[in-house]
Amino acid sequence: MTEKKQKADGGARDMPWEPRVWNGMRVKTWFNLLARNRFRVSPTRVPMALLNTGITLFNSALAWQQQLFFGRKIAECKLADDPIFILGHWRTGTTWLHELMVLDERHAFPTTYECLAPSHFLFSEALTSWWLWMLMPRKRPMDNVRIGLDSPQEDELALAALGAHSPYLTWAFPNHPPQDQEYLDLRDVSPEDLASWKASFDWFLRALQVKNPDKRIVLKSPTHSYRVPVLLDMFPNARFVYLVRDPYVVFPSMMKTWKRLHQYHGAQAPKHVGLEEYVFQNFEHLHRVFEEDRELIAPERLCVLRYEDLVQAPVEQMNRIYDNLDLGKFENVKPQLEKFVSGMSGYVPNRHNLPADLHDQIARRCAGYIEKYGYSTEAPTPT
Repeated sequence: MTEKKQKADGGARDMPWEPRVWNGMRVKTWFNLLARNRFRVSPTRVPMALLNTGITLFNSALAWQQQLFFGRKIAECKLADDPIFILGHWRTGTTWLHELMVLDERHAFPTTYECLAPSHFLFSEALTSWWLWMLMPRKRPMDNVRIGLDSPQEDELALAALGAHSPYLTWAFPNHPPQDQEYLDLRDVSPEDLASWKASFDWFLRALQVKNPDKRIVLKSPTHSYRVPVLLDMFPNARFVYLVRDPYVVFPSMMKTWKRLHQYHGAQAPKHVGLEEYVFQNFEHLHRVFEEDRELIAPERLCVLRYEDLVQAPVEQMNRIYDNLDLGKFENVKPQLEKFVSGMSGYVPNRHNLPADLHDQIARRCAGYIEKYGYSTEAPTPT
């Protein structure tokens, strides 16, 4: 499939000056990624790779400056409280729930800028963010959701840019075997490598806390859905919200998402070989390990809800989250929630045509999930 055809099938624009995840890497991290993949950059992506190489030099210099001015403060910082983790498979509405949760002024969150510049955002944000907005796309590459430098963002992107092992590194070289899959659930990672991963995660959270003193951090990354035992080991008092959604909507949306992310972030023109099976395996893996691990979470620290219920009654469902997890007075944030929800009335979700054979595969391979969370075996019209 040609790159032109991929764009027609829903790929994002290939604009070398728009921000990519790799723009936040330092020199060593970027060249380690290139060397690991034998520098097999597609000819059409060479300008993007060269530009990113220059940016990594800039990042390394800024990271050194941040360490000089903020290193001690980050090292001595203690989290105000253990985080709130929003869990769920990709495309289950976790981004929207994240936006709702961080309307509470008592909460902090990683922004898009902080995840694109994780090694130096404390030092550089005032210097660079005022002009970077001109390079930002106005919507995410996979859907119609608004994005800005101040939008809530996935901390997994920051971990990848910091040099921690992450499955998201597959986006850079999508035609190679999926990378760092053992870093989804972390079960088969060596003690030394796990300690290194934890150190990167802990450092980033402490840097966020330095910027947001006394606020509780709310995190959203679908990858954390696989990692409950490790998260509880690091943060015994963490709270969790697990969001589920009809798999007949999730699966086609996920296929479209991976295609666009590979197209948008890839240093290779993606071929999407084996992508459907990869999506199925990830879905099955996430559901299996979460159901195994959820018993580790105290009932008063876990709230499970359906995306469809959240859409139908967002304020009421948010009230339930606050009550279940004991997050403080809901009345303090209710006015902001009502205003935000009323402003979302014009949002139009993506729609997907589901072939009969794909419907049958979803029914078979997601049967346990469908039964547990009360979804119909009939493919619905996305709403």
